[in-house]
Amino acid sequence: MGLVVLYGLLAIPECPPEVPQGPGAQPFVWDQDALWSRLEALVDRTRTEGCPPTLLAGLRQLDGVVTTTERDLPGPDDPRWTELETGMFESAALVAACSEGLPELLALRGRLRHVAKQASQGWPVDRDARDRLYRLLYGTRAAVEEVLLQVPSAPALSLERGDDEPSATPFVDVEGVRIHSGDLLLSRGGAPTSAFIARGSDYPGNFSHVALVHVSEAGVGSVIEAHIERGVTVSDAAGYLGDKKLRILVLRLRADHPALRADPLLPHRAASEALEEARTQHIPYDFAMDVEDHSERFCSEVASAAYGAHGVELWQHLSTFSSPGLARWMAGFGVRHLRTHGPSDLEYDPQLRVVAEWHDPDTLFRDHVHNAAIGAMLEQAETGAPLGHAAFMLPVARVLKAWSALLVVLGSEGPIPEGMSATTALRAQWLAKRHGAIETCVQGRVAGYQAEHGRRPPYWTLVALARECAAEPG
Repeated sequence: MGLVVLYGLLAIPECPPEVPQGPGAQPFVWDQDALWSRLEALVDRTRTEGCPPTLLAGLRQLDGVVTTTERDLPGPDDPRWTELETGMFESAALVAACSEGLPELLALRGRLRHVAKQASQGWPVDRDARDRLYRLLYGTRAAVEEVLLQVPSAPALSLERGDDEPSATPFVDVEGVRIHSGDLLLSRGGAPTSAFIARGSDYPGNFSHVALVHVSEAGVGSVIEAHIERGVTVSDAAGYLGDKKLRILVLRLRADHPALRADPLLPHRAASEALEEARTQHIPYDFAMDVEDHSERFCSEVASAAYGAHGVELWQHLSTFSSPGLARWMAGFGVRHLRTHGPSDLEYDPQLRVVAEWHDPDTLFRDHVHNAAIGAMLEQAETGAPLGHAAFMLPVARVLKAWSALLVVLGSEGPIPEGMSATTALRAQWLAKRHGAIETCVQGRVAGYQAEHGRRPPYWTLVALARECAAEPG
């Protein structure tokens, strides 16, 4: 009888989480389904009719447009940006179909990214400018990735080089790239929660995690980052890469940044102070995603707090989460701030240069399937679908939470992270299970699509497949 009473007491549900007030923003919408359909038809037609002789000439013409924009760095409303965006999508479709011009397309994309970032330094901080930069950077990455997934002979492109931005800080060479102290690493993990973080923003992105690099004068590299399970930690390169990464992007403060001109070692000083803090005190994970209070820190806050202490305010545009359904789900995970620092949006900060990016076709496709699956789940959230959890497991989860709290006091970690409630842990478990079921369903339908079409489905088809799978009872 006593156990039954105890179980009943432990099974009393938590009060529903308070949903934070929305930021009053509007999610970005491509609204170009007709274009995606036309591009897919172009791929199939080109595979049948053969590669047009004008492909390389077209890429050279686009390269010329990039050159003219580099000369005068026009504003976000200049029609040349639209010409480049459309041209990149159409050229990518042709390259994907005929397996010709891939090196030229990759080089063009790199130049366009550099020029767009450079031009954006002088753009106003408004919605139109933000949309334009997002379309150019995210859109052209999406176009190039479709090529890498469609071209049978595409190389396993593990490294895509960006700007070789000079730096006076200590460095270490990693996989052919010189990583400097103070560099920022954006990455995408393989967990469903990673997809949730990357795709939930008003500007859905490719990255879910930020880490800060420190390199000692002796050339020893360390990575400072915040983990849900442990709070702020320090690891070496092997430890950082030990967590499965679907992609990694290296960012560096511009060499001509006013703060860097005044103090060339500023990034190293910021990283050194962050390293010392992480080694000498316990900084819990910030589930609320509050960028003003640094007593607890989530991953982006590790970077923004370090640089902010030296007068460099990262994230020119704050990340926003505006959809009501998403807000309800985020509240269920403890988030209290819907205007914050999202990992993906750091890529668009004009203060930072893209140094390099690691990815390959296999992890890219897995990343796309993850995105499609979480996108279907978020669409259901907008229609009122609840963030579920196994309520009958709540008593067990609460016992595990108590055990975890004791382990934290003893300097260890338990099965339920510090700062996470038992119910939240069950919600995370439900999210992983539901996402995994949709992903498995999509992968099964991908096989049928490949057998019929002789190629992998493009992303917009993956989205359609994920919607079908999410609609099935499960």
